[in-house]
Amino acid sequence: MGAPAPASRLVQVVVDARDPWALAHWWRRALDWRAGYTDDHEADVDPPEGEPGVGLVFVPVDPPSPGRQRLHLDLDTSSVAEQRLVVAELLDLGARRLDVGQGEVPWEVLADPEGNAFCVLDPRPEYDGSGRVAALVAEARDPHALAAFWRAASGWEPVRTSDDVVALRAAGGGPHLELVRSPHPHGGKNRWHLDLRPVRAAGRDAALRELLARGARRADVGQGEVAWDVLADPEGNEFCLLAGPVD
Repeated sequence: MGAPAPASRLVQVVVDARDPWALAHWWRRALDWRAGYTDDHEADVDPPEGEPGVGLVFVPVDPPSPGRQRLHLDLDTSSVAEQRLVVAELLDLGARRLDVGQGEVPWEVLADPEGNAFCVLDPRPEYDGSGRVAALVAEARDPHALAAFWRAASGWEPVRTSDDVVALRAAGGGPHLELVRSPHPHGGKNRWHLDLRPVRAAGRDAALRELLARGARRADVGQGEVAWDVLADPEGNEFCLLAGPVD
């Protein structure tokens, strides 16, 4: 008998921003994605119709946490020539090169207009079918243990494993969720975090119980009374369980 079906699914990445509407506009142009839902509290950027991926949600937080950025995006390219072109276009849009101690590597490390790091990858066949975003990359003290939690939380399955990296992916393709070994512990609220939705067949209460049973804990980031549950994974990384279900 196989493991029980996860009661939640990973649905979006949330970014704290000083000016979420301007930053959402920048990322929409950078990814060539489409504008999604926007109101006084958030600005969404979604993949084009038919393209795999998870949406980005930008919310107003001023100032964003000064702590280490533990989650970032890796962008996919299909050739070295395309990688150079993408980097040049992003620099023209207002990105800047960033030194995070990467040394001589085949990928390019950039920062968006609010200083959020991201990478433009050299071409890699393992990301075929990922869409514009190849991976959501998260630091982990113990990537194997944290991947076990996020496998159950997200409904994504392992596609690549080494001593220092575990990559998960949704069954239908799209970006990888990569847990990468890092010596740095969680400290302070993360500027980027993941959102889950309960699976309709399970319901929100069951999803919350499962997450707590697997090592999540409730977290207070000053959210007050909200319609969603703010939690932290076993290494302290904040995430949210949203109220509405996903099929």
